[in-house]
Amino acid sequence: MKGISIAAILYKSTTLKNGAYPIVLRVTKTRQRKFISLNLSAKSNQWNEEYSVFKKDKRINPDYETDNPYITNQLTKAKDIIDEFERNKIDWTLNQFEEAFLNRSKKGKVKPFLENIIQRLKDTDHTGNALCYQRLLDMLEIFDKNIDKKLFPEIDIKYVRALDTFLQMPRETVYTSKKGNKRIVQRNGCTGNTRRIYFKSLRAVLNMAIEAKEASPTTYPFGKGGFEVAKLGEETEKRYLPSDYLLKIKSTHSEKEVNEYARKLFLFSYFCYGMSFVDMARLTHENVKRLENGQYIVYKRHKTKNSKGAKAINIKLTDELQTLINELCGMKESVENYLLPIVTIEGLSGEKLYNHLKSRLKKLNSYLESMAIEFGISDINITSYVSRHTMAMSLQNNDVPREVISQILGHKDLKTTNTYLDSFNSNVIDEAVKVL
Repeated sequence: MKGISIAAILYKSTTLKNGAYPIVLRVTKTRQRKFISLNLSAKSNQWNEEYSVFKKDKRINPDYETDNPYITNQLTKAKDIIDEFERNKIDWTLNQFEEAFLNRSKKGKVKPFLENIIQRLKDTDHTGNALCYQRLLDMLEIFDKNIDKKLFPEIDIKYVRALDTFLQMPRETVYTSKKGNKRIVQRNGCTGNTRRIYFKSLRAVLNMAIEAKEASPTTYPFGKGGFEVAKLGEETEKRYLPSDYLLKIKSTHSEKEVNEYARKLFLFSYFCYGMSFVDMARLTHENVKRLENGQYIVYKRHKTKNSKGAKAINIKLTDELQTLINELCGMKESVENYLLPIVTIEGLSGEKLYNHLKSRLKKLNSYLESMAIEFGISDINITSYVSRHTMAMSLQNNDVPREVISQILGHKDLKTTNTYLDSFNSNVIDEAVKVL
């Protein structure tokens, strides 16, 4: 930026009543200057002329730890505006800079931006994702008492590392019951996977803010050379049914109606490529479509349906699947236009539907647990999600290529699929060690 400079200075042409001078942003372009107030002031003995910041001495500058980062953020913001002018090849004036700077100063606050994301997700029926971002905001409010005032440039690598350290420490939180009673709860530090979830959410927020020009890539704490979110991940046990257990569930009818209901839903999920409980619950008769080769269940995963490039999953409606649908609807009456009898209350949407499905999933998992006990399966905790892992492992054990399995699972790339299938089949290992 030849001929252009920016600096924070004491504006000594004006003396305030208390003897201090205003701190201003000085922008110089082709020997012309513009001074913009930063709404701070300092006396000569409080100011470090060499570094253009408050002296780091709490005896004369009790607020330097917050004021100096603020000055740095204003300088970063000014540089970003000039960089943007340069990228767009705008022959800008100092008045244009001032207008952009003052308008930009109204933006860039983390909390309102995050609150808008949460509300938008709620409005578009993504309550689960909204709760994920709400948990991030709740944690930030515990970690940072000044989060209300925080600007995006302040969420830098130093801030993120401090947050990671905080998340690993045991802490006390106040739990408020539905009746309003409060009690202190001792919480352990977060595991690597829990911290990973928080930082994935924070990274997504920063990416959205940069795209909206509320934040700058200059202070972005992630990416190459930054904080590595992926390294927080800890391998979790992937639960899938051995073939003999799967055969027992396929061929054995439960004597208890609720267990039989759970068994049929589990099998429906399994034959529908490991369809999630939420997606099963949201299926309607409109999802059954006639395509070239017959009747299909056509749907997009609720979790990723608004993601860029999200594709519909087509599942051929076989006689086996149609029989399961008929038998399930014979056991329980479905409401409204739902394909399966999972939702039991009419007229639910948004957060009310989310909470209802959460309650129904809890019941289903308790029925699956009861079914496992009835069938003598005691060494694996069967939940609705086990059907997805079981389906994926069944395909792998029958030599289906991972690229095909990835498409069946509805994953966007093989990395996600590999988290399901990152262990060799034990038979492969058994054969390999015979050479020892």
